[in-house]
Amino acid sequence: MGILHADQIVMKNGDRVTGTIVKKDGKNLVIKTDQFGVVTTSWDQVESIKAEKPLNVVLEDGKTVQGALSVTEGKVEVVGKETKVDVPAAQITTIRDADEQKAFERLQNPGWGDLWAGAASVGFAGTSGNARTLTFTTGVNAARVTNTDKTSIYFNAIKASALVSGRSAGTAQAVRGGLSYGHNVSPRLFLNAFNDYEYDKFQNLDLRFVIGGGLGFHALKTERSSLDLLAGADFNRSSFNTPLIRKSAEFYWGNEYSLKMTAATSLVQSFRMFNDLTNTGDYRINFDIGAVTKISKWLTWNLSLSDRYLNNPAPGRKTNDFLYTTGLGFTFAR
Repeated sequence: MGILHADQIVMKNGDRVTGTIVKKDGKNLVIKTDQFGVVTTSWDQVESIKAEKPLNVVLEDGKTVQGALSVTEGKVEVVGKETKVDVPAAQITTIRDADEQKAFERLQNPGWGDLWAGAASVGFAGTSGNARTLTFTTGVNAARVTNTDKTSIYFNAIKASALVSGRSAGTAQAVRGGLSYGHNVSPRLFLNAFNDYEYDKFQNLDLRFVIGGGLGFHALKTERSSLDLLAGADFNRSSFNTPLIRKSAEFYWGNEYSLKMTAATSLVQSFRMFNDLTNTGDYRINFDIGAVTKISKWLTWNLSLSDRYLNNPAPGRKTNDFLYTTGLGFTFAR
């Protein structure tokens, strides 16, 4: 009985696909099948379609009609409860099933608290005996993506201590966090602004405050991956407890990349190069990469690597600090 109610798609080369039409977006038609999973084919290679389950069809003039869809010899017919539309196949810009339409409508006028998605993790490690150690790590990454903009926040922290031969000492203590905002001005170009904060006890850094903005370019965007290129200017105020305070203007450039590696694992990466315009020759580099693997619907295993390089650190300190965290976490979406 399921086959009788499935959508029937016949290609121009004679191939037949039986399943459920998910969407037509641009030049491609996406179909979900029982035997082969999700199949993507070119819309211009479709000979005929018979879909009895109502679909949302967007026409060239922007009008949306809902109903059963049939395509024959380059002509499209949409039959709804009170409507019937006949147009050439070339005038169909978008097709969405009920779930795709719901997701599309949700992006039109979302509230500020809507559309947030991300992951958070907490990790502990320790020893007891001749040496007593304790390490605590935590990380949060979240983003809110709409049709016109993207807001992201991140936070990573580590605190480690050791007790050896009765002597206690901190071995690591760092906090890194920030937020960024991007607004599309065209399908490829967007404006970008960000604000970063950083504390590192063992670099003698009390607070690094950075605020800046510039332009971004959507270099790659597919269902599995995206790549954005960024460049702009910022103001950096770094306060060390030596005491030392540095204030400078900087030029930055870098990228943001995301990849859905498998159905369960996704990866995100960020890179920034900051060239000091006030103290020529000084520079710093931020590099972050993280992977999230779903164990269940909400439980995850997370790995986060965060590197900060400063070519002119506080006196007596090293140029590079590397922070990594791993542990169980959870995903959330609103």
